[in-house]
Amino acid sequence: MKRILIIALAACLVFAMAACNTGGGSTAEPAGGSGGGSAVAEPTGDTIKVGVSMPTKSLQRWNQDGDNMKKELEAAGYEVDLQYAGDNEIPLQVTQLEDMISGGCQVLVIAAIDGSSLGSPLEQAKEAGIPVIAYDRLIMNSDAVSYYATFDNWMVGTYQGQYIVDTLDLDNQEGPFNIELFTGDPGDNNINFFFGGAMEVLQPYIDEGVLVVPSGQTEKAQAATESWSSEKSQARMETLISSQGYSPTGTKLDAVMCSNDSTALGVTNALVGAGYTEADFPIITGQDCDVTNTNNMLKGLQSMSVFKDTRTLAAQVVKMVDAIAKGSEPEINNTSDYDNGTGAIPTYLCEPVVCTADNYVELLIDSGYYVDAGNGEVKAAE
Repeated sequence: MKRILIIALAACLVFAMAACNTGGGSTAEPAGGSGGGSAVAEPTGDTIKVGVSMPTKSLQRWNQDGDNMKKELEAAGYEVDLQYAGDNEIPLQVTQLEDMISGGCQVLVIAAIDGSSLGSPLEQAKEAGIPVIAYDRLIMNSDAVSYYATFDNWMVGTYQGQYIVDTLDLDNQEGPFNIELFTGDPGDNNINFFFGGAMEVLQPYIDEGVLVVPSGQTEKAQAATESWSSEKSQARMETLISSQGYSPTGTKLDAVMCSNDSTALGVTNALVGAGYTEADFPIITGQDCDVTNTNNMLKGLQSMSVFKDTRTLAAQVVKMVDAIAKGSEPEINNTSDYDNGTGAIPTYLCEPVVCTADNYVELLIDSGYYVDAGNGEVKAAE
């Protein structure tokens, strides 16, 4: 029923825009949609305006997401209002969304800072009949959410956990191996998938005593890092180094499961500060293939990162927007696993990929995501 209502709202939007057209200059036509079924009359009047709300400019991945989204949408013929909510400032994101609604945005793409904090603008969007696409982070407890576009974030966690299992050869070794656990902001619903996926893989080895968490900090709340902050993860790792006696010549640390690159960077900085070098660095996992972390992989200071090509996700969201604009059903591939508290949200999942120093050229350089900076480093593509 919810999806039917969404399609009806989108169809009404298209009809209203066509009705408002009084003739005159032509506008760019959106790229072809991904839905099937009968054709729906395309807008022939004003260009559709899409509001894109990103959580912060302080992390590389969100800058790339926003830039890719704006570029893809504009290339498809849409007007784009792209806003970043400072440094994860919830009140600012609320205000920006309200401004997008009052400013005439007809579709909203939202990467929420806190998936339960956007009640007011979401209610306004629902009342105005504006479809909402939750981007990469599921917006919780709101029936205003129309669709969800993300990567398979449970798979991200399982990739990280499995990498540790395979690299330490846990199925053939008695151990014990020492590990510590780091995940992200407790207000980000994605940590339930990242941490849950990783622990589904790692927990049996912890239960058997092959893996040991010397700090005892095995719960999600204990491993959480506010705002995904590198500074906060560094501070926590420094505390663990002190309390557990980790060092190249002291208590051995075999692995640190980090849910993303910003937490991995903080952990790496703490370990380097404690005297660790490439020769004795523990396994460090990550996610996003940020430039600094990719270069750390090439230096032997991070073991892997899960690559989520934001170009792929941006292209999929453009297809979703295009389908909505034409009154058809966006392509989805999951209808049951992403319940935001009001029901399962129709979702499109993109597939992440494990990146290491062995395959980064193929994934990051050859694809044009980064360029070779020389001296064994990469840099952002121009």
